[in-house]
Amino acid sequence: MLLLLAGCCATQVLAQTTAPTPELQIKTAVLAAPADKRDGATIYGYSGKNEFIILRKGTNEYVCLADDPTQKGLNVSCYHKDLEPFMARGRELKKQGKTTAEIMKLREEEEKAGKWKMPKQPSTLFVYTAPDSSYNATTGDVKNGYLRYVVYIPYATAESTGLPLKPEAPGMPWIMDPGTHRAHIMINPPSGK
Repeated sequence: MLLLLAGCCATQVLAQTTAPTPELQIKTAVLAAPADKRDGATIYGYSGKNEFIILRKGTNEYVCLADDPTQKGLNVSCYHKDLEPFMARGRELKKQGKTTAEIMKLREEEEKAGKWKMPKQPSTLFVYTAPDSSYNATTGDVKNGYLRYVVYIPYATAESTGLPLKPEAPGMPWIMDPGTHRAHIMINPPSGK
């Protein structure tokens, strides 16, 4: 009886950490993209062994990331392809076990040294999330998902943009990490909950 119970528990844990089908990953990954860009976006996701892979090569300027099957809830994102060197380097460093602070420091040093470059023009990242209670991992259906926006504008400051350093009203844009390679405008619409 104990062996049967242990086997059921192990199966349940495995089911929660195994990647969904590529079709389901693509369906949810593109929820972060503007509707007219979804069909042509490049999609990164996870193999059956939870290896990070390209699920679909795209035809437009968007790159979307599928949900990490080892994390609770839904968290998908899409960004302009010019942000790929920044995003890819962050994924590489995370895979090496670096902390968030180490990743930020190393990327800053590398970007300043010219090992890779941030885009010269503002570039957008869209992040779409939902808690477990609003996300059906079997069908990919989402209720009450939340979409927020990040516009990377490297080395911008509050003074150069006129943006405050924190939001002063719900949904108000503000600048985060000013003066760094990862300076960005945050736009967090009210959640409506």
